[in-house]
Amino acid sequence: MDDPPGWIAEFTVTPRQFAAHLDVITGSGRTPLTIGALAGHLAGRAPLPPRPVLLTFDDGFADLPGPTAATLAGRGLPATAYLTTGAIAPGGRSLLPPAPMMTLAQAAGLADHGMEVGSHTVTHAQLDTLSTRDLTVELRSSRAVLEDTLGRPVRHLAYPHGYNSAKVRRLAARAGYETATAVRHALSSDRDERYRIARLIVRRTHTVADVQAWLSGRGVRTAPYRDAPRTVAWRWYRRGRALLRGPEFAG
Repeated sequence: MDDPPGWIAEFTVTPRQFAAHLDVITGSGRTPLTIGALAGHLAGRAPLPPRPVLLTFDDGFADLPGPTAATLAGRGLPATAYLTTGAIAPGGRSLLPPAPMMTLAQAAGLADHGMEVGSHTVTHAQLDTLSTRDLTVELRSSRAVLEDTLGRPVRHLAYPHGYNSAKVRRLAARAGYETATAVRHALSSDRDERYRIARLIVRRTHTVADVQAWLSGRGVRTAPYRDAPRTVAWRWYRRGRALLRGPEFAG
């Protein structure tokens, strides 16, 4: 959108920027695919097409089933949408600040535009700070709501803001997810981990040249790699803060 809420503005592009980024992707010679296709490859069931690229959209903002999905479909670009069920279900509760959101009833229509649906938890909390009980609810309830709505299995998860840990990844697998995407601001690879697949965050300041560089494998590192000491320290700080304040928004 052109005028997003302030809290999400950093991670928002204008319709004009979005179209320009997609034009770079369609002109790159890369093959777009959904997370389901990548999962099949990482599990050894099927090879990937040459030069693959995966587009993902988190949360479930109001533009997703409308102009965003239409713009993607108009270019023949499949994608994956990770939905925060507490923010889109009737009577739901989430930690997302106020913003125009899609509805749960619109989730089924995303498939008509070539979009696969995955879970982005219930409340968008920092998963690596939650108790085992609360974490299990976030993982299982969101998946159950989406499966009831769509009438088909939901096998894929995106960690809110990428926050995860060994415990989170273990419980995600136990909850029945086949993959989980993190952030890491890195390129994925054949050696990437199924339960923290690397992604690149598109910010408002990213240019067409940035997208072109990523598509050429330049400008960022490639996963997998070990967490940096500051990442580990930040996780422990957030865990301590959550003990005092309770679950917090991952953003």
